[in-house]
Amino acid sequence: MEVREILFYKTQPHDCGYIDDLKATNVVLDPGFEPSSELYSQLIASGFRRSGNYVYRPDCTHCYACISLRLPVADVRPSRSQRRVLKRNSDIDINRLRVNFHPEHFALYQRYLSARHPGGPMEKHSKTEYMAFLRSKRIDTGLFEFRLNQKLLAVSVVDYLKDSLSAVYTFYDPDYAERSLGIYAILQQIEETRRLGRKWLYLGYWIHDCTKMRYKTAFLPTEAYLKDGWMRFETAQQLPLRYNGDLT
Repeated sequence: MEVREILFYKTQPHDCGYIDDLKATNVVLDPGFEPSSELYSQLIASGFRRSGNYVYRPDCTHCYACISLRLPVADVRPSRSQRRVLKRNSDIDINRLRVNFHPEHFALYQRYLSARHPGGPMEKHSKTEYMAFLRSKRIDTGLFEFRLNQKLLAVSVVDYLKDSLSAVYTFYDPDYAERSLGIYAILQQIEETRRLGRKWLYLGYWIHDCTKMRYKTAFLPTEAYLKDGWMRFETAQQLPLRYNGDLT
């Protein structure tokens, strides 16, 4: 058990990565402290998220758009459209690997960013930056590899935590967008979480005004981290568009 004092800091305002013309601030875990999977399990249950070794939670003064979501996997059932995604991808083979550098994965990552996020800060990631983004030294992290007749179509990065899994990142071949590989990857992560007997799959932050994140509310029921802790919502329409302390 970790007993040393743990420090948190607040960042200076910086450009928001999700909503144009807004400034953001984060509460961050001491960058010199490397959390274990057990400690990170506690932090993620309090609304935190990681990017590599950087563990943070949004703490903006005048904007409350970032809402942490997790899925109670015992109760989640695929929608009709998600069942079609499962059927469409029934010919895919899934391999589970430890998180390591694979040149084929890195090439797919670069293609995905160039197609889906051109001009973004991650597009020019080096091999070192790529690995630093995906893994954290003391957190148990794995890869889901999706192949069609040996061809690599997608990779998901997943943290294995005490009572949950956390979806870190998924990237896929943009030439196969019609397969809805991002949705398929989450459906497989839900099944993996169930198989391991764990309670939740964490999806990270949902922002209503960010269209690229709206897919996260397609998985129901869902739980959102709000003022009084985690609250359950049976439909996407019930979710607050922003959290300002009053669920309005």
